[in-house]
Amino acid sequence: MLLDSKSTVQELKASVRDFVAERDWLKYHNPKDLAEAICVEAAELLELFQWVSSEEAVSWKSDPSKLSRVKEELADVLIYCLSMANVMEIDVSEAVLSKLKADSVKYPADKYRGRARLE
Repeated sequence: MLLDSKSTVQELKASVRDFVAERDWLKYHNPKDLAEAICVEAAELLELFQWVSSEEAVSWKSDPSKLSRVKEELADVLIYCLSMANVMEIDVSEAVLSKLKADSVKYPADKYRGRARLE
């Protein structure tokens, strides 16, 4: 079931907000603790790929058990990011588009296309 084309960021933020509220967890969702939680979950995502070659990591797209673990950890990261956006009252779409605009000036495609390292 593909939901990305049907869900909005606002709907996802509302789902996270409701989940947190139903459990009375808002008191734990302050910016510092959410930033820490994002780092912890991102580290758990990274840990899945520890000691794995790039080729093996790409092959996980067709391995249901590996893909499931990646999806779980990625979801945890995104959930905490959306919770941070809720707490800080950040419009995620505006933040992402604004950052992409700034980065397109900082890293023009004609100068940086195909480069893995930035100067």
